[in-house]
Amino acid sequence: MSTLNLLYKKQYEINDSIKIVIPSVGEIIDNEDSYYSIITVLTAMPIDLMVPLDDAGIDYTEINEYDLFLIMSAGLKAQDTSLVFGDLDLTKFEISVNQKNGKIVLYDAEDDIVIDRATHARIAGVLRKIHHLEKNRRKPANKEAKEYMLKRAREKMRRNRNRKQESQLEPLIIAMVNAEQYKYDFEGTRELSIYQFNESVRQ
Repeated sequence: MSTLNLLYKKQYEINDSIKIVIPSVGEIIDNEDSYYSIITVLTAMPIDLMVPLDDAGIDYTEINEYDLFLIMSAGLKAQDTSLVFGDLDLTKFEISVNQKNGKIVLYDAEDDIVIDRATHARIAGVLRKIHHLEKNRRKPANKEAKEYMLKRAREKMRRNRNRKQESQLEPLIIAMVNAEQYKYDFEGTRELSIYQFNESVRQ
């Protein structure tokens, strides 16, 4: 995904039926919690969600990221995903078996659109590129390490449970606007695509 040229794009085509929107900073600021929760569903690795998976009786070391996406995909139907997928209607998708190869996919029968493992990988890859997200590939070395990681994750979740959700973007925007080399004010920053802004932050 490192060769993607996203700097001036408003969207990126995954295939003929699916595109990823690259929204402006302002659009995200106005819908921040919802937007980043959708990004999390689409890019999460099992280790990122080890506690909810364990609570559901699923071993996070025995599941891959595509199977995790399929499990969580139902939750996307209740959300407005237009800032990620534009006019693609996720409520039409159901978990189905691809009759050609027997693989489990998400399928929109009305419009004949398939989200299979490869399509999901492309979607997640583009979103990681836009948001500078790295795959968490850590694996516990043994059963004791796995239990320890779960225990630590539970403790962290418990500590954060009552903590007010803070904006990811606002502190970055304030820091950038007050940086001498940054050429945009607050209103100008709202107009930047999230990819342009994230690239500016990285520089």
